[in-house]
Formats: sequence, C-alpha cells, structure tokens
Amino acid sequence: MTHVKYKRMLLKISGEGFCDTNGFGLSGSALENIARQIGELRKMGVQPAVVVGAGNYVRGATLSRQCGVHRVTGDQIGMLATIINAIALQDMLEMQGLPTRVMSAIEVKAICEPFIRRRAMNHLEKERVIILAGGTGNPFFTTDTCAALRASEIQADVLLKATKVDGVYSTDPAQDPQAVLYEKLCYHEVLQKNLKVIDHAAVSLCRQNQIDIIVCNLFKEGTVAQVARGEKVGTLISD
Repeated sequence: MTHVKYKRMLLKISGEGFCDTNGFGLSGSALENIARQIGELRKMGVQPAVVVGAGNYVRGATLSRQCGVHRVTGDQIGMLATIINAIALQDMLEMQGLPTRVMSAIEVKAICEPFIRRRAMNHLEKERVIILAGGTGNPFFTTDTCAALRASEIQADVLLKATKVDGVYSTDPAQDPQAVLYEKLCYHEVLQKNLKVIDHAAVSLCRQNQIDIIVCNLFKEGTVAQVARGEKVGTLISD
C-alpha cells in the first residue's frame, strides 16, 4: 500500500467538475475523470468522502436574481440539484467496483440515505466512498461551507477543493497574466487578503478544527493522488 499523508480526505467538487468546459449538465468524460481519481485514492488506502456542488445546473443566488424566486427557494433548488450529480457519480464509481453510498442533508428516501454522522463514519471505516449531497440542508450556505462542516464532522485530515485552476492566485489569472500562484497560505492570510477562491466561513471552520485546505486542479491527471501522498501541488492553506 502506498504511503499517504492524508488517510481521510474530503473532496469538494463543484458542479463545473461534472461538465465540459463552459458546459451544462453532465459529461461522461468528466464523470470518468472524477471516478478514476477517487479509485486511485481507494487503491492507496485513503478513505474518501465527496461533497458535490450543482453549478452545472443551477446556482441558487443566480436563480433568485434572474427568475425572481425567493433566495431560500433558489438555494433549495440548488441543493436538490446536487443529488443529481451525486447519484450520477455513484453509478460511475460502482461501475469501477467501488462500494459507494450517497447521503443527503435533504431526505430523499427513494434515492439515497439521510446524512447521519455516525453512519457516515461507519461507511468510511468499511471502505465505502461516501458522496454527500443536499448541502447543509439550509439556505444561504455555500458548498464550500458544507464541505468544511462535513470535513469537521467526519474528522477528515484535509479538505481538498478541486477546481479548474492550479491553486490560489493573487488575482484572477484569466484576466491578469502577472497573477502569482501561492504555494502556501495561512488561514488568516486568506481572510486578510480577501481571497475569493474559497468561502471565508469554510476557512474559519477549518482553522477552528485544524483541517488543512488544499486548492488544486481537478482536471490535471493524478493531482488528487499527489495530494494524498503529501506532494507539493496547488495551494496549501493551514496554520
């Protein structure tokens, strides 16, 4: 078994990780990429938990602005949409022979289990991948905050925010060619510099529970396994 630095990992995968670049809905190749990387973790003996977003379908705040529905309603629609991504990923993982459970903060008994902390811990200890959907079950909270909350609850060693960029930059690299990639940041630096790569409530929660945060590029092959081994990749946010 490969030596790993992080035994239990919480992967936060935004909706954009489930579709093609600038796409909508689900992409088979994107699902295969996620499932393959999670499969690598299991082979290494890592216990992976995954929090999924749903930006490939809808964002609650945007829906509220565009359609005029109440923000609470918009967020509830977004939380329900995460279940679509979760069960699609579950199917892809099980095609690879990985035992998987979807757990949702919003009860949908015909499709998945409710999130119960003790049950989630039991699934991980039995070497099942758990996919956590439905956000926190409450409006006004981002999936970043949900990821930090779940990472704290399951006693994860690291929160890996898998994105389409290589890490945390000083400015938007798509707009500023002089943008600098940070290799390491302290929790308080993210807050003081007002860096937008991760929700500040999530940073505060991880700081409180001493959980490392790593921001890296999901679309680079082998990145997730590199993180598990403790190799330098992306941006490390810690004390």
